[in-house]
Amino acid sequence: MKKLNVATKSGTVLNGVIFPAPETDTVVIAITGVHGNFYSNPFYYTIGDTLSTAGIDFIYAQTRDAFGQMEIVNARTGNTEVIGSWNEDFTKSDDDIVAWIDYAAQAGYKNIILAGHSLGANKVIYYLSKHTDPRVNKFILLSPANIRHLTSQVSEKEKSIIAQFRQSGRGQELLPFDFIGWLPCVADTAWQWLYADTLNNVHVEADRDFSQVERIKHSGALIIGTYDRFTYGDPCGFLSNINVHMPTAADNELIFIERTGHTYQQKERELADAILKLVSGWRTETTLRG
Repeated sequence: MKKLNVATKSGTVLNGVIFPAPETDTVVIAITGVHGNFYSNPFYYTIGDTLSTAGIDFIYAQTRDAFGQMEIVNARTGNTEVIGSWNEDFTKSDDDIVAWIDYAAQAGYKNIILAGHSLGANKVIYYLSKHTDPRVNKFILLSPANIRHLTSQVSEKEKSIIAQFRQSGRGQELLPFDFIGWLPCVADTAWQWLYADTLNNVHVEADRDFSQVERIKHSGALIIGTYDRFTYGDPCGFLSNINVHMPTAADNELIFIERTGHTYQQKERELADAILKLVSGWRTETTLRG
């Protein structure tokens, strides 16, 4: 396991970790979601160990919101920045993902699998909807985040405070309450959670806006735990509803990890084995075509 520091085009430095395998041409890049760090999502260790042991590199790729706050030095300006879930701008997730893909491409991998967990999966959807990136072979979406479910608990009073902050030019000030019950953040970030469609791209309802999903040309796999609590009680239907809107629906694999939730507790090994089986199969297909 080796630490990585990858800079975006604007110079923001993102931290990550690579679980290396000897002389491999295949890598899985796992884009993190909100607080999607090793401490809250230990399944990354199991996936990394499993893949690297089988001859596949695994990159745990933090985005700006992997922690509440992170102090970094901008690689372009030399200035100190404090990034994190507290002040995240969703529109910059594109820059985060391309930085990790650039890193993998420059390292010479022939097979790049772009994965994402929770809000990281939404970010992968956002990226692939905008870029038919030939460097990416396949995608893996792990427990995409149903944003409207997460924000449904925000009260009208809290929404009013957010609006007042932004209207008075205080959009970059911390709110006086934890957004969605557990997320200290500035008003501009809360507003994006509530009203921007940037990452609000998957839904339980079949008639909602799936325009991003509908633009994806890549194929891959979608995975969810059957106890995932962010799907109004129907994780399997939620995942199937996302897939049916994809042009590649017939080529995609849907995997349901039984009796576990959003972070796959107690089923980390089963999840890792499922991902290994997927990636090994894709690698074999690529070798046979080549």
